[in-house]
Amino acid sequence: MCGAELTALPVGVQRVAEFLHAKGHAHLPVMLNDAARTAQQAAEALGVAVGQIAKSIVFRRKSDDAAVLVVTSGDRRVDEKKVEALVCIDGKRLGRADAEFVKARTGFSIGGVSPLAHATPPITLIDESLFRFDEIWAAAGHPHGVFQLSPQQLQSLTGAPVADLAVDVDEEKRALQRAISLVSLRAPTLDTETAVASPCISICRMSARTGLCEGCFRTRDEIAGWGSAHDESKRSLWKTIVQRMAALQA
Repeated sequence: MCGAELTALPVGVQRVAEFLHAKGHAHLPVMLNDAARTAQQAAEALGVAVGQIAKSIVFRRKSDDAAVLVVTSGDRRVDEKKVEALVCIDGKRLGRADAEFVKARTGFSIGGVSPLAHATPPITLIDESLFRFDEIWAAAGHPHGVFQLSPQQLQSLTGAPVADLAVDVDEEKRALQRAISLVSLRAPTLDTETAVASPCISICRMSARTGLCEGCFRTRDEIAGWGSAHDESKRSLWKTIVQRMAALQA
């Protein structure tokens, strides 16, 4: 790796590249043409399974404001209770980390958080679901940057323990079905002139795999624009939501 190659990379990717180079890792970061802010986007760009994307989820430990990083498969959702049992021995809980907290502690912005080379080393845990694969890909400090490694190399490079940290697959399927059932009950009669009900069921959590809210199956932009949208636009979005729910059950 020459200096010219390094300085041509975004600052966050440079830091990851320097870390990997110092460790003698064979696969340095590559830059994708399109952003890969979600596991689904990264998998599509790389032509791999969603589970092969090692997504980095940052939490804030409430007792001391420490950053807790959980690296899991792109097709899994972190079970906060399992993480709390390992890192919150004082009985306090984890909190969600906002963009400002993530940037300040890791040096990376959400959508490009690498599992290594952080500005301040976090408490790091690796979910065992990654070990289903021989090859995985992780963010390299930028929404367009990724690098290849194995789960074993991830553990070696981070020194992090491996544990069962994901939501049970069957429970996740049940949660999806519950959300679909509740949203379906709120579906308006699309051809009437009555006010269009919101699809929100108060489960406000964005899926890293689909990029949709797990409670109403809308994108962030669709959620933000709902209040100012005309009824006809809302009815059109409802039709899209119904199609998305059908696809998720297929």
